[in-house]
Amino acid sequence: MAPVDITIGRRPSLDGALLGDTDPATQGGYPDHPPRMGFFTDTSVCIGCKACEVACKEWNAIPEDGLLFTGMSMDNSQGLGADTWRHVAFIEQRKPIAAQDPGVAHEGVDVTPLARQGSGTAAGQAAVTPTTPGDAGEFRWLMASDVCKHCTHAACLDVCPTGSLFRTEFGTVVVQEDICNGCGYCIPACPYGVIDQREGDGRAWKCTLCYDRLSVGQEPACAKSCPTNSIQFGPLDELRERADARLARLHEAGVIDARLYGRDPHDGVGGDGAFFLLLDEPEVYGLPPDPVVTTRDLPSMAKHVAAAAATLIGGALAAFAVGRWVS
Repeated sequence: MAPVDITIGRRPSLDGALLGDTDPATQGGYPDHPPRMGFFTDTSVCIGCKACEVACKEWNAIPEDGLLFTGMSMDNSQGLGADTWRHVAFIEQRKPIAAQDPGVAHEGVDVTPLARQGSGTAAGQAAVTPTTPGDAGEFRWLMASDVCKHCTHAACLDVCPTGSLFRTEFGTVVVQEDICNGCGYCIPACPYGVIDQREGDGRAWKCTLCYDRLSVGQEPACAKSCPTNSIQFGPLDELRERADARLARLHEAGVIDARLYGRDPHDGVGGDGAFFLLLDEPEVYGLPPDPVVTTRDLPSMAKHVAAAAATLIGGALAAFAVGRWVS
């Protein structure tokens, strides 16, 4: 991706960056800009195919991330990082989705020997086979494709000393790897733990929401590859309306645990540019329940520092004056 002039994608004013419901592109220095673009990820239709992970790696030329067998269900990429910009999580739960009956209760049955029987064993000759499940039980997989949230109030952007992190005209946050000096300040600043330094490289890397594709009118690679439309891309205002309608339909269908995450523009990060429909608590998916921009206290901290400095200077001057009077 070609580097962007950081005098155009400039750092926002501190108050606008940290407080209130604001337009991040305008704060970033784009008075005339296209609509804010983002992702709405509907986890209720995610099938865990990981096409988004593959498409992201292929388009952005991201190196492989270990090829390790973790034993964590079907998830071997483990989480977001410098070499994983899209991550599909698999969460196994003993809990049905609304009134659905998955019928996979295998309590008390050793299914390992049954694998040799294959699917040809008649149902009457075996209590259960790999393709003939047992009595009804409670089990489900929650699958969710996680990504950088492209926060309205982005702490990583606030703390970057080189201008490597900048706000685009689409309201997204992008790292310019040729400017990054590897200081790592952005790593602890992110309330979601998204951004990371690449091993052996030292520079910070994360999702760019395919800024190069957006600039020529194309949708990001992950959304383009999603076969179920779980990852939806478009103007953020339209996505929020679509998400509200989808949530209402799920509640009507009895999926009462469904909720939107990152959709509220009045939350601790001013709303996310990439938000989600979840089927359980955020913590189940490894997401913070109430994220807050980590730099929100900078203005008040600056005032306290100034007051403390004034007090020290005043005390020093008073001590000097008293010393001269005594002598």
